[in-house]
Amino acid sequence: MKILITGGAGFIGSHLCDSLLELNHNIVVVDNLILGKLENINHLIGTNRFRFIEEDLLNLDKLKEIFKENSFEMVYHLAANSDIQKGGKDPEVDYNLTFKTTFNVLQCMKEFNVKKLFFASTSAIYGETSELLTENFGPLNPVSNYGAGKLASEAFISAFSATYNIQTWITRFPNVVGERFTHGVIYDFIHKLKSNPLELTVLGNGEQNKPYLYVKDLIEGILFVYNNSHEQFNVYNLGSYTRTKVKEIAQMVIDEMGLNATINYTGGDRGWVGDVPEFKYDLTKINRLGWEAKTNSNDSVRIAIQKALGE
Repeated sequence: MKILITGGAGFIGSHLCDSLLELNHNIVVVDNLILGKLENINHLIGTNRFRFIEEDLLNLDKLKEIFKENSFEMVYHLAANSDIQKGGKDPEVDYNLTFKTTFNVLQCMKEFNVKKLFFASTSAIYGETSELLTENFGPLNPVSNYGAGKLASEAFISAFSATYNIQTWITRFPNVVGERFTHGVIYDFIHKLKSNPLELTVLGNGEQNKPYLYVKDLIEGILFVYNNSHEQFNVYNLGSYTRTKVKEIAQMVIDEMGLNATINYTGGDRGWVGDVPEFKYDLTKINRLGWEAKTNSNDSVRIAIQKALGE
């Protein structure tokens, strides 16, 4: 197929490019390089069936030109703000980068008759709850602007899917880790310890407990959902039943760096406003479809640390 990947120079998007090219698809990546990096896709530039366009999805006229020039058969929409703390300080960040980018993509799909969409969603849409999260959990009350932007995107995608006959696949990611990541707790801990090898400051009490998924497992799950679910509107949680506490991640980073640093906690049950201290997915739906993550949460974290330190 001729495929558009928004945010394809980013952490997850670049891995998706690798996999889709291996499957002989023709790929066009649109990325503004605010969070994405050319180094993530440099190995693909100049190869057959791959084209990179540096452009902002908020520029609707330019985006329409790209759709007009290419007869896309499918869009993988991954572009979004991924800095939840930054979005918390300025709500326009997620309004523009998380929601409005989605709306612009949908408008172009409608205008240029593109009938297949994959959307990268998130556990953040569910809000804060200790209940097991199924795909039908509700009401949905996100506590971050990022989660709100993703939920608003899902709502419009649902409406466009029904109104304009766009077949849709949505997967809701947990915390994703692995090579090429540019943010997150592991990334922060490594950089803090490189700055001060004797002490690591951890936001919150360290008891925050979440599932972490290795990026290559995530990409496999995305493609599995696309190939094996055939409804007009398909929604799946992706992740692992296992979880990892922040204090465990801190110790793993210290150990892998060969340090003897002291861990200091700032206190409280979360790292920042909008942070969800814990969540747990019900993966019955995706398991019944036939997919399970190969790597558990702790191993995903340790692999990500080792990959980051080896780069």
